[in-house]
Amino acid sequence: MKKQVICSTVFPLLCILLLFLSVEAQTCSPSGKIKGKTPPPGQCNQENDSDCCKDGKWYTTYKCSPPVSSQTKATLTRNSFEPDGDGGAPSECDNQYHSDDDPVVALSTGWYNNGKRCLNYINIHGNGRSVRAKVVDECDSTMGCDSDHDYQPPCPNNIVDASKAVWKALGVPESDWGGMDIYWSDTD
Repeated sequence: MKKQVICSTVFPLLCILLLFLSVEAQTCSPSGKIKGKTPPPGQCNQENDSDCCKDGKWYTTYKCSPPVSSQTKATLTRNSFEPDGDGGAPSECDNQYHSDDDPVVALSTGWYNNGKRCLNYINIHGNGRSVRAKVVDECDSTMGCDSDHDYQPPCPNNIVDASKAVWKALGVPESDWGGMDIYWSDTD
């Protein structure tokens, strides 16, 4: 009660500034940029409409992702977790490849949280349906444009990169696979 009185009568501008800083602290700002280089011939797998880095183009990097809630807004993208798929190397969580017929995902760096979500399940809500998927990899938001990242740009900070099994479970027609607004949450 006392704080409310002070804010409304004595220091209204200070209170507005504090509110702005509080909201600002919950956002995720870029951490840097990397300069793209053209991949060697045949080295960038464009399966699932993956982008390849372009020589001289600057790509934004992030060390964080938006805050996680019970309904975290994200963009669902398509990834192959199989050998020779566009995911590149084996999954970070278990150093294994995974069948695209299994509901598995990679999360942007901040949500991956240094592997703390590894092999745990998340709930994904989209297209009027839900699916439970296992976190097996990181969609790296801090680096890219190199062989370890299949010469693809860094991931944006709000990506849930999913196998075809996730897309099928959400009932999305294959012609619409690629990028879709979803919500996700940790499972209980």
